[in-house]
Amino acid sequence: MTSIRPLTPDDRDDWRGLWDGYLTFYESDVPEHVTETTFRRIVEDREVHGVIARDDTGRAIGLVHWLTHASTWSDTDYCYLEDLFVAPDVRGGGVGRALIAHVTDWARSNGSSKVYWLTQEGNATARRLYDAVATNSGFTHYEIDL
Repeated sequence: MTSIRPLTPDDRDDWRGLWDGYLTFYESDVPEHVTETTFRRIVEDREVHGVIARDDTGRAIGLVHWLTHASTWSDTDYCYLEDLFVAPDVRGGGVGRALIAHVTDWARSNGSSKVYWLTQEGNATARRLYDAVATNSGFTHYEIDL
């Protein structure tokens, strides 16, 4: 059975393995100081929320990070699910769905009016799950790196 619990400093090595897998999946790289800041923001500063999923042997098999922010379209916060990763060998077994449900339950209990996230258009495996648990808003994401 999968267990999901908040990240702690003791999870650092397991989190790092999943984080590196996530970055590899998206063919991305972030500087080491950004990785360090991210973990600190989750476990010390609590600016970003994060949990780790473990299987019944205690092996780390997934992670999710999220944060909330004010909105001009609501009088409550929105919850942005920023990072979601499940170990490749357990995909399709409900871990991703459980992690999304965890964030949704958290957001509901903390007064957010919605949970939203982004993914790459070609991420067909993840999009099958996302289409099953959420509504595609139809918006296209743009950004300007500074």
